[in-house]
Amino acid sequence: MNSNLTASREYADLITDNLTSLYRIPASAYDDSVKRGLRNADGSGVVAGVSKIGSVRGYYIEDGQRVPHEGKLFYRGYDVEEIVDAHRKADTFGYEEVAYLLLCGSLPTRAQEERFVKILSAAKTLPEGFFENELMKRPSPNIMNAISRAVLSMYAYDDNPDDTSVVNVLRQSIELIARMPTIVAQTYAMKRHHYDNASLYIHNPKTELSLAENFLRLARRDKSYTDKEAKLLDCLMMLHAEHSGGNNSTFVCRAVTSTGADTYGAIAAAINSLKGPLHGGANEAVMHMVADILDHVKDPRDDDEVGAYLDKILDGEANDRSGKLYGIGHAVYTISDPRAVSIKRLIGEMAEIKGYSDEYLIAERVERLGIPKLMERKGKTMPIPANVDLYSGIVYKMLGIPEDLYTPLFAVSRVSGWCAHRLEELITSGRIMRPAYRSAATQQKYIPIDER
Repeated sequence: MNSNLTASREYADLITDNLTSLYRIPASAYDDSVKRGLRNADGSGVVAGVSKIGSVRGYYIEDGQRVPHEGKLFYRGYDVEEIVDAHRKADTFGYEEVAYLLLCGSLPTRAQEERFVKILSAAKTLPEGFFENELMKRPSPNIMNAISRAVLSMYAYDDNPDDTSVVNVLRQSIELIARMPTIVAQTYAMKRHHYDNASLYIHNPKTELSLAENFLRLARRDKSYTDKEAKLLDCLMMLHAEHSGGNNSTFVCRAVTSTGADTYGAIAAAINSLKGPLHGGANEAVMHMVADILDHVKDPRDDDEVGAYLDKILDGEANDRSGKLYGIGHAVYTISDPRAVSIKRLIGEMAEIKGYSDEYLIAERVERLGIPKLMERKGKTMPIPANVDLYSGIVYKMLGIPEDLYTPLFAVSRVSGWCAHRLEELITSGRIMRPAYRSAATQQKYIPIDER
């Protein structure tokens, strides 16, 4: 018998009938002074700090009320849509420029960018013995688990892991950004081989390639990719690189950093936060939903037919019966999520070429038809937008990237933002983060064991 299953049954014997009720906190214990989910009563986030790295704009406050606003995402004050559009027009890779902007605080000159790319390229190779000892010998069925463990293991390969000086943390940050595509691709290769009984193929990064190119080269058996594919992935990486200090994984990174912990511990904590299905895993749920809709509608172009099936999903009668439309809604954005707007603008043509026009049509109808239905059911007057997850999964699928890698690719992109926030927390804060919890327990007198 499975040892974990046996242990679980033994542990189950320790659970009393009222254990769940002992842990449950009644709603009456909460009042307006308790910020559940670190959010205010109006849905806005509790302000826990100040940052110059990224900012998210989805509404403005007028007379104490939230007023909807077109969504905007800024990196160091620069509109990310302008950055992405500029690189699309110039037909250039942009993630490296974004990483420099986030880490170093300004757009690089050509000379600065060339030097930064050279430093990144030199850092792409994993430490000697790392693959054999850390990735090959310890595969995991979950890639996020594997890369979290791999990042923690890098501590043992660093001659100066605990030094939190700016120059040392910057060095660690650049190495993590450069190595993450390799770590993700190689942990996936080991997962396929060990758990899926697939052939093992391992490729090494090429220093002259961009991070997006390297990832596609590393992840594909034949190492081939087109320039258009790599630049589409590069755009997604730019859009996922940063999302202000308030998102869960970045906040976790800053909270761990505030304790004085090392870089690898802080970034591994952020990865584990992103692993959660309420944070980084939503794009997989979107693709399952899109596939389910395509299985149950005859014509993805028929608004009436698709709309009727969306009603079933919202009523909890279809898909996973959760009543949720995945890829819809955001904590900050109201009218639009700028990342979703950018991706939707990028993929229309390629979806047709790659044979995924039906998936794109369904996602578009989930946005156009589903949002009014969802708002009506919830009695909402504040606009609800499609979020980045509604369209990002389609891009990954078009690129032939398996679902196991959707959230890990998010981590590959976001690590530059995490590292920038770690540096800012180290330099500017100087205080450990410690929120308060109100006690709901009643005092009791200790009873000797023989009297219980």
